[in-house]
Amino acid sequence: MKAIVQDAYGSADLLELREVERPVPRDDEVLVEIRAAGLGPEVWHLMTGRPLVARAVLGLRKPKNPVQGWDGAGRVEAVGAKVTDFKPGDEVFGNCEGSFAEFARAKAAKLALKPAGLTFEQAAALPVSGMTAFQALSGPARPKPGQKVLVIGASGGVGCYAVQLAALYGAEVTGVCGPGGADFVRAQGAAHVIDYTTEDITGGPHRYDVVIDNAGQRPLPVLRRALAPRGTLVIVGGEGGTAMFGGLSRGLRAVLLSPLVGQNLRNLVSVARREDLLALKDLAENGKLVAPVDRTYPLAETAEAVRHLEKGHPRGKLVITVP
Repeated sequence: MKAIVQDAYGSADLLELREVERPVPRDDEVLVEIRAAGLGPEVWHLMTGRPLVARAVLGLRKPKNPVQGWDGAGRVEAVGAKVTDFKPGDEVFGNCEGSFAEFARAKAAKLALKPAGLTFEQAAALPVSGMTAFQALSGPARPKPGQKVLVIGASGGVGCYAVQLAALYGAEVTGVCGPGGADFVRAQGAAHVIDYTTEDITGGPHRYDVVIDNAGQRPLPVLRRALAPRGTLVIVGGEGGTAMFGGLSRGLRAVLLSPLVGQNLRNLVSVARREDLLALKDLAENGKLVAPVDRTYPLAETAEAVRHLEKGHPRGKLVITVP
């Protein structure tokens, strides 16, 4: 089968389209014929092995799994001996290992039937980013109707879902994005938009009940100044920082500081769960959640798609299509 492969950590220049052996599903896995795969910042981290501490899981010297891709949508080709929830021919979406390929393995517990009415491209844009936003706005961070929510990185893959979900919950949402993204962010449900190149998130009169910082680099004191005295901050991912820990150190500081202050400071590590996929599926099928696709690239142009991710600010998700 054809797949996007990398033999070492590094830039998009190392991504190659090659013929590799088709994977064989384990007893609790499903083999998916991939039709589309989502591309987000998580793929950049897998590709570069940054921050370096992540290599303890990804592979110390080179990627354990040389085939890239983390989420996808397609048709079930085969099922493992212990899988009873799916059968060949089912259209599914979810977390797939090595989804930049014609076929990929996936844990049955991390898949769900594809939402009716969504294309494979739209379904592939939903799993990782949608689940991350869903989990970020859960528990104490789930806003009550009328509360004020600030979403930083509102035009990106996770951010656009966070805006939609917060608005669905009845919150008054302010989205933070770059130049040219305001109309897109408002279309997701934001009542207000801040252009981070010209405005400060702490410059207005509001203090927010919930702040979702999606892959940002703002110092923790700045985020806390934007937060209400009893508000909740959720740090999702993070860029910058040291080569060893990247943005993880900021999230750790938030967790350690939280018991000492009135604000609830959280660091999210998203986990793929079928119950969350099913919740997103239900919202999508009922027209309450849309899956914005910025643009699509064929499998052979995956490296170019990664370069676009690095250079620009996609509005929604980038998606890799597989013939």
